[in-house]
Amino acid sequence: MTFEFTVQPGFNFVKSFGEYFNIPVFNNELKIPSHMGEGHIKMVDVEPGFKFVLHHYTLKEEFHLKRNSPVETSDLISIVFNSNELPAGSAVDRETAIEFLKNNGSSIQVASTAISTETIFPANAEIYFGVIGIRRQLLADLLRVDQVNGPLETILHSDSLFFYHEKMHPEVARVLKLVSEINEQNKLSDLFYSIKAHEMIYLLFDKLLDRDNEKQSPVNKADIDKLYLIRTAILADLGQPPHLNELAVMAGLSETKMKHLFKQTFGDTIYNFYQNERMQEAGFLLKHAGYSVSEAGYRLGFSNLSHFSRLFEKHFGTTPKKYTLVG
Repeated sequence: MTFEFTVQPGFNFVKSFGEYFNIPVFNNELKIPSHMGEGHIKMVDVEPGFKFVLHHYTLKEEFHLKRNSPVETSDLISIVFNSNELPAGSAVDRETAIEFLKNNGSSIQVASTAISTETIFPANAEIYFGVIGIRRQLLADLLRVDQVNGPLETILHSDSLFFYHEKMHPEVARVLKLVSEINEQNKLSDLFYSIKAHEMIYLLFDKLLDRDNEKQSPVNKADIDKLYLIRTAILADLGQPPHLNELAVMAGLSETKMKHLFKQTFGDTIYNFYQNERMQEAGFLLKHAGYSVSEAGYRLGFSNLSHFSRLFEKHFGTTPKKYTLVG
């Protein structure tokens, strides 16, 4: 199942989606019909120049959502929050759970709407997906940051294309889930949506402001595709450290450009990204896939379990054994 769209002035995602799939829309909301799955999509006009579209559904088929590049340039900034929940019962099958984690990792993306994107939602997974479309000047007025540099300078002031990837931190995932499940009978629901949309912007930019303030380079769709190819290759085998020269050749980038754009986009060096993802998978293996400490360590390439435990404790603030006991 595929839906393609282009953001133009006055574009209404819910109305367009409803017309394409022949689904009735009431008050900027539609219910997913039973033959497609279950759930809903809703659009909230927070204020002029600030829209919030919420997707919460479980679909029977894999769903490709494609945003095409508009013909005309726009000052609209797109912020995408994507949080996938494991299919019910998949944690029992350890390998299925691990592959789902790798292939459907949750994330936040901040990008120029001029860059085309594609998001793939797996079948039978509960999806929490939020998109904020906000005018650049309105975002600047909300943030009110005096010293603007690094990614924030590019987002707020540069005419070049940009794309930033940030982790779906637990506090952001919590807010996204909460706002997706609000009871529409609440008479203050519009105020609630507005508060939570602002909270999600705050949580995101609080992290982005921690990034280095080095000069940012423009990116294009081809660059982004290559960076995600590199990211996928790293995640494919977290038991082996990445070889930079091999990754550069595979992606068709110089090693210097690859390292620079990767850090700019993902907020960390390739090796630090690898180590962080390695520890995140270790935590997943221990808590959700039923692995023992030794099984998890060996799977992730550690021959010295004491070294594994030290790195794990540095990352999570607790030992692997204690981590499995935390609810």
